[in-house]
Amino acid sequence: MAAALIVLGGYLLGSIPFGLWVVRWIKGTDIRQQGSGNIGATNVWRVYGRKLGIPIVLLDVAKGFVPALVGLLVAGQLIGVLAGAAAMFGHWRPLYLRLAKGGKTVATAGGVTLALAPRAAGCCVAVWLVLFLITRYSSIASLVTALTLPLFTWVFGAGWPVVTFGVLAAVAVLLLHKANIRRLFAGTESRFEFRKARRPVRI
Repeated sequence: MAAALIVLGGYLLGSIPFGLWVVRWIKGTDIRQQGSGNIGATNVWRVYGRKLGIPIVLLDVAKGFVPALVGLLVAGQLIGVLAGAAAMFGHWRPLYLRLAKGGKTVATAGGVTLALAPRAAGCCVAVWLVLFLITRYSSIASLVTALTLPLFTWVFGAGWPVVTFGVLAAVAVLLLHKANIRRLFAGTESRFEFRKARRPVRI
């Protein structure tokens, strides 16, 4: 029973649309009507800059970290993985938005990895930052980092539930970035600007 409640709690926590609610509370606007229309941290950062972008990143990471850590400590690695995966699903299809389109799960997956395999998470953060700073494409950094996640979990000796999570999380990130991949091949993907966006952009 406890394990089931932890997994359910992961989904409910993951469903909290921080990008939407925080922007609405502070700016009085709907982030879904701005930029790419995505409620995730990247779009918030593009539209409103780092003062709102960074808090949303941290909140989206926490959505994955907290349930995964609770599951790990209370019921073991497998429940930690399931609770973290439930949080990712909630971020993608939030209950509080009636299962409408949510975020692309990158930050939330990072939080899950931080709880279950912190060394692998540290390496993934390093890969993301290097690629992002070199290319200024958030999508490229996210896609390559997702592909390295299973490798890092395996290299650092994580258990099979965590390695399996790494594989499935990588697949999920790739699938949720299909439109970005098409734009990258077409040469129309938008580069990130290190300042508040002046006009709506697509990510």
